[in-house]
Amino acid sequence: MSEEGEVLIHHLEVKKTLDLLRALCKGKSSPIMEACRDFNRATEDGRKMDFYSGLLQEAIRSIIRVKEESDLVSLFSAGGTTALLNAIKGIEDFELIAFVVIRRVNA
Repeated sequence: MSEEGEVLIHHLEVKKTLDLLRALCKGKSSPIMEACRDFNRATEDGRKMDFYSGLLQEAIRSIIRVKEESDLVSLFSAGGTTALLNAIKGIEDFELIAFVVIRRVNA
């Protein structure tokens, strides 16, 4: 998700996501402390995560939209439908395990 809430890499594009993360981390063996300090300052050491929570909710809405579109297409496809299986209703159907924030560090 961009900071504006736009989906930059779709959740089904796992390889593309991993390739991007690998490229960004290439040659780095430790955290970029300036970026960590900036993030901690902006979020008051993680106590003020409203902005990122909003982006997470937008990401989940995107996942739900894609699932609903896929379900709709499956209604008109041979071989059955997925529309009645694994209904995702909202954020309560997800568990956040980890998140990555990618920000440009001013050089």
